[in-house]
Amino acid sequence: MVKQERAVRTRRAVLEAAAHVIGTRGYQAATMAEIIQRAGVTKGAVYFHFTSKDALARAVITEQTDPFLPQVSESRLQDAIDFTHQVALALRSDPLLQAGTRIAVETTFSEDPLVPYQAWTDIITTMFTEARDNGELLPGVAPDRAAEFFVAAYMGVQLFSRAATNRADLPERVTALWKHTLPGLASPGALSHLDPHGRCVKVSV
Repeated sequence: MVKQERAVRTRRAVLEAAAHVIGTRGYQAATMAEIIQRAGVTKGAVYFHFTSKDALARAVITEQTDPFLPQVSESRLQDAIDFTHQVALALRSDPLLQAGTRIAVETTFSEDPLVPYQAWTDIITTMFTEARDNGELLPGVAPDRAAEFFVAAYMGVQLFSRAATNRADLPERVTALWKHTLPGLASPGALSHLDPHGRCVKVSV
């Protein structure tokens, strides 16, 4: 049990170190040596958990979504709006999330280039599918294709915000994204009840 707990702590320390280094320097510039030094563990301990920088990057991509559990209410479209605002706020301070976005932009996994985006797309697809089943989507809107479009647009918005204000204005830009997207996505009945600002989302700049 003690060994297992130590292994869990070591793995987490490496992930957090990788997130900081990659988020600060970028994926290509980050080195395993720098990550090992920041984590304060041995090289052997790192490679026990992650066989390469590529494997470490995949772990960051996989686990960046773990803290974000979309709420479930009567409006799945509103849940999607709230979820994206939750992520927008976290992007300003969460190292793992920041590293994940840099990996997504700077890295291509040859065997599956969409890996960095898939988890987010799956989450949005699920909510859009349930929104469709609730009658919230316009006829003809395919939840999976709409989710892919939205994730791509969201990625562009956060990159623009990072360049312009270091993401200080990201919540406002996400609100603008929803204002432009919802008319082509939501049924008239649903549209009148949706808040693109998100419910109970507090913005502190």
